Amino acid sequence: MEQWKARFFTIWTGQQFSLFGSSVAQFALVWWLTQKTGSATVLATATLVAVLPQVILGPFAGAFIDRWSRRWVMVVADGVIALASAGLGILFFAGRIQVWHIFLVKVLRGLGGAFHWPAMTASTSLMVPERQLSRVAGLNQTMHGAMNIIAPPVGAILVSYLPMHGIMGLDVLTAALAVVPLLFIPIPQPVRPEAGERRPYLAELREGFRYVWGWKGLLIVLLGAALINFLVNPAFSLLPLLVVNHFGKGALELGWLESAFGIGMILGGLTLSVWGGFRRRIFTTLFGIVGMGIGVLAMGFVPPTGLYLALGALFLTGFMSPITNGPLQALGQTVVEPGMQGRVFSLLGSLSAGMMPLGLAVAGPVADLLGIQFWYIIGGVAMLTLGAVGFLLPPVRNLEDQRRPAPVHP
Repeated sequence: MEQWKARFFTIWTGQQFSLFGSSVAQFALVWWLTQKTGSATVLATATLVAVLPQVILGPFAGAFIDRWSRRWVMVVADGVIALASAGLGILFFAGRIQVWHIFLVKVLRGLGGAFHWPAMTASTSLMVPERQLSRVAGLNQTMHGAMNIIAPPVGAILVSYLPMHGIMGLDVLTAALAVVPLLFIPIPQPVRPEAGERRPYLAELREGFRYVWGWKGLLIVLLGAALINFLVNPAFSLLPLLVVNHFGKGALELGWLESAFGIGMILGGLTLSVWGGFRRRIFTTLFGIVGMGIGVLAMGFVPPTGLYLALGALFLTGFMSPITNGPLQALGQTVVEPGMQGRVFSLLGSLSAGMMPLGLAVAGPVADLLGIQFWYIIGGVAMLTLGAVGFLLPPVRNLEDQRRPAPVHP
């Protein structure tokens, strides 16, 4: 095995265990809140407090990630999440748990995530050869799809056989599996100025925004990614209503549809990890957007008797999701200056996370007024348009020819 593979995949494997433990713990906490409160408001609030730290702090975290050791940023982020889960486990064991305790832990987990994901993504570009970035991104997408399928049933089984403090303990154990490799395996750092030459934090923060704002192609891609999150996330949040009100079906059929998307995502990620995508990564992403648009648009026209057509449409949407997202991440890791990647990826994460509550706020009234399928039609048409326009816009089409260094300051 090449040296980079041994180092990177040792860290990567630990991270996947941690993500799995976190997914199981999240499922268990949501189920506990559902049983204890039965309140939709409580569940919505739990989702909101988990997202807000990344939305609000994401752009500010990026400048710190570019200043600090990314390896230690990940160690501290994973450590904070593990300590929060350990504290929650102690409260469950002592029988003193309150709903606000879970809200607080979700905030801490969101805070850790706001630092961890950009740090890991920016570190990947320095550990993995450029030609392999799309394949690694495809593998990440495969694991994401697998987590979505495996973690909920595993969480349901564990909730039946383990007490809540046991599940929190499992989360702490898997977090430790992520931290230990980071303590021993060095991660390359981008070249940084000497301590006496470093600019103030706020200056570097502004520099990150100017870097994105002044690069037309990158700005269009970031805004397009945010718009897709705005359109697609609400569509899947409305899926249970579509199953009940349009198809006249129940939980079993909803599970089939969600599994079709998850299986498509796994196969799409595996395809990307083997294929690697087109030579120009942006073409692969735009092709994926068009494919997702076809799947989402098809959901808007499926008749009430066409459940199997819906299964095919969601499978296509899931398959094209890694084809869209994997090369986009690899593209950012390739064209963005390594010393700027923390700020750029944090900004992307913040925009994407912020689109979920905003999209739900808009999609709900639209679906109530014009029907649930109308939102799928809006989303599908918008994605087809974005994909087609992206091929026609030179700043987007030629993005990989426009690599920019960070601004040089005297």
